[in-house]
Amino acid sequence: MFATPEQFAAANKANIETLLTLANTAFASAERLAALNLNTARTLLEDGVANAKAMLAVKDVQELINLQTSLAQPLVEKVVAYARNVYEIASQSQEEISKLLESQIAEINKGVASALDKAAKSAPAGSDVAVAAVKSAIAAANSAYDSMSKAAKQVAEIAEANVAAATNATVKAVSSTAKAAGTKKAA
Repeated sequence: MFATPEQFAAANKANIETLLTLANTAFASAERLAALNLNTARTLLEDGVANAKAMLAVKDVQELINLQTSLAQPLVEKVVAYARNVYEIASQSQEEISKLLESQIAEINKGVASALDKAAKSAPAGSDVAVAAVKSAIAAANSAYDSMSKAAKQVAEIAEANVAAATNATVKAVSSTAKAAGTKKAA
C-alpha cells in the first residue's frame, strides 16, 4: 500500500491530525456542556433562594397559589432553553464529526481508486472485467453511503423541527395556563 517510508509517515501524520481534530471537537463540546451546566446550576440556585424567600413571605393560600403560578412559567422556559442549548451543542458536535468523517471517507475512496488504477495497469491481460467489477462495487457502495448520509441529515432536520415545535408548544401551554390562572385570580 505504501511505496515509500514518506508515504507511510504522511498517512500516519494525517491520521494523528484527524484524531486530534476529533479530540478537540469532543473537548470543546464537553467544555461547552460543563459551562452550560455550571451556569444553569448557578441560576437554579439563585432562583431557588429567591423562590424560597418569596414562599416565606406568603401570608395566605391564594397568595401561595398565585406565587406558584408565577414561578412555574419561568422555570419551564429555563428548562426548555437548557434543553435547546444541550441539543445545539450535540448537533454542532455531530455535524463537525460528520464533516470530518466524510472527508476521511473521501480520502479513503481516492486511495482505493488510485490503488485500483495501479493494479489495473500491472494486471495481466483479461483482468479488465474484474477491475471494472470492483470499481462498480465501490461506486455502488459510495452511492449507498451518500444516500444514507442524505437520509440521515433529513431525519435530523425533521427531528430538529419537531423538537422546536414541541418546545414551543410546551412554552405556549405553560404561558396560557399561567395567564388563565391569572385571569381566574382577577375574577
